[in-house]
Amino acid sequence: MTEVGECLPLESKGVVDTQNLTESEVHDETSVDANGFPAEEEPPTIDIIINNVVCSFNTRCHLNLRNIAMEGSHVEFKREQSMCNMKIRRPYTTATIWSSGKIVCTGATSEEESRIAARKFARKLQRLGYKVKFTNFRVVNVLGTCGMPFRIKIAAFSQKYPKEASYEPELHPGVTYKLKSPKATLKIFSTGSITVTAPSVANVQAAIEHIFPLVSEFKAEDKDTDKNVIDKEIRFMQKQRSSLQPAKPVSRYEDFEKVEMYDTDYSDEEEFNTDESQD
Repeated sequence: MTEVGECLPLESKGVVDTQNLTESEVHDETSVDANGFPAEEEPPTIDIIINNVVCSFNTRCHLNLRNIAMEGSHVEFKREQSMCNMKIRRPYTTATIWSSGKIVCTGATSEEESRIAARKFARKLQRLGYKVKFTNFRVVNVLGTCGMPFRIKIAAFSQKYPKEASYEPELHPGVTYKLKSPKATLKIFSTGSITVTAPSVANVQAAIEHIFPLVSEFKAEDKDTDKNVIDKEIRFMQKQRSSLQPAKPVSRYEDFEKVEMYDTDYSDEEEFNTDESQD
């Protein structure tokens, strides 16, 4: 037991006297964490945002588009394109409906959300008197975006990977990089933004993990980038993130499938349940 006025050694109080230590010893003390282990640099975290998930399913019955537009709610009938668009708020999605019973749903931000939206569209058609069977559901495309914490020299990057990457600044402001495994298509921009189109959310994440060490070798300073190129990239990304619908109108579901889209392997053949709790 210590008496009043007696001071304990600094080491016993958990304090290290740095006056008697050399510079190397002080540096070593500051490079360890609270548990006494060497402090390691944490890798940068990249947030991946899923902007759009496109799914398709079949109702296995003929649909009268004019009747759906007259009797349904939030429906827009496009007679010249032989289709109609139906919208719901929760989740905020849009369904493109053909008379053959094939439906494409866009606007969801996750695979589960796209499935919920598809079932809600099938429920609305069922309430209009159609014998709907919710079959052949599949996610056909996922659009994800992320931003690297640095700018990228896309010209040098495309020159190093000529087989996978293609860069034509007159036609497209970014580099198109195609992956076979995982199956995905990436648009890489000099600002560090990357847009990924893949058949699933897992493929989007795997594609970002694959491309990060490759683009890290081509870091660029702010002075190395052209402002005109950056403006073109921003306009392109805003246009692409809005929707994955084709640029020109389509009149048949088969024409819609010709657009660059991926198709997942899984599909269910379940009969649509008439339980109202599904909504």
